[in-house]
Amino acid sequence: MARSSKPGRVLIRRLAWGAGTLFVLWGAVEGGEYGSSDLLTQREEKAQLESDLALLRDTVATLDATLKRVSTDDFTLERIAREEHGLVKGEKELLYWIDDPEAKARADSVRAAADSGQSSS
Repeated sequence: MARSSKPGRVLIRRLAWGAGTLFVLWGAVEGGEYGSSDLLTQREEKAQLESDLALLRDTVATLDATLKRVSTDDFTLERIAREEHGLVKGEKELLYWIDDPEAKARADSVRAAADSGQSSS
């Protein structure tokens, strides 16, 4: 028995099978939890995280070297105390220069009030 199909239906059927096949192939490549575009994004994120990790390792190495210097070298410890915390060694006196005229006037008035308070006592 011969098939009685029309040529138009055969073409539509072939197109439908072709479209279905393409859809299945696309689903195999892009479907699921991690498609190819997700994998590319993850590669970029991995590269960024690796560069951040390298920067953090450099920072830790620098901090370790600083800790070793501070722990073993008294001069370094004294320098940090002076520069960062304003500490002085022994009986030294710190002098502050005030360039702001308004701040100088306020300091002078405070000094005058302190002097008058001392002389009245």
